[in-house]
Amino acid sequence: MGTTKSAISRLEAAGRHKGSAFVEVLQNCNIFNDGAWREFTERDVRDDRMLKLRHGEPMVFGAAADKGIRIVGMRPEVVTLGNGITEADLAVHDETDDALAYILSRMFWPDYPVPIGVLRRVDRPLHHQLVDDQIERARAQKGEGDLRELLFSSDTWTIS
Repeated sequence: MGTTKSAISRLEAAGRHKGSAFVEVLQNCNIFNDGAWREFTERDVRDDRMLKLRHGEPMVFGAAADKGIRIVGMRPEVVTLGNGITEADLAVHDETDDALAYILSRMFWPDYPVPIGVLRRVDRPLHHQLVDDQIERARAQKGEGDLRELLFSSDTWTIS
């Protein structure tokens, strides 16, 4: 697929995410798996075989933007827009939805278009934020503290 602007933007989004990020790269190797991803990455077919995920937008794909994904129960279904099916019938991508991320992670060519983009985003406090909060709570409950007083308190011993 090469290095495209959209691939770079996905890597940049992962790099800017505060916390862990997992990026799956489908890299062609001309020695061991030459052309392994060609079925859905070639320029003339990728629009029809890849689903570019955008948070808050309906899951539309296809060179003519005439196909989409709707969720029936907990299963994805590929539909063609028209004949009574509109974008309002399609699943809307939500990066914070665990169940939807699970469904998307199981979609793969040839049964479905390959989803690319952010499947799931989790916003949680980072480790250093939790530690800082813990220190602030301890200070609020017990005061600032004094290292010298702690070192010379009654709970010390002498080694001879």
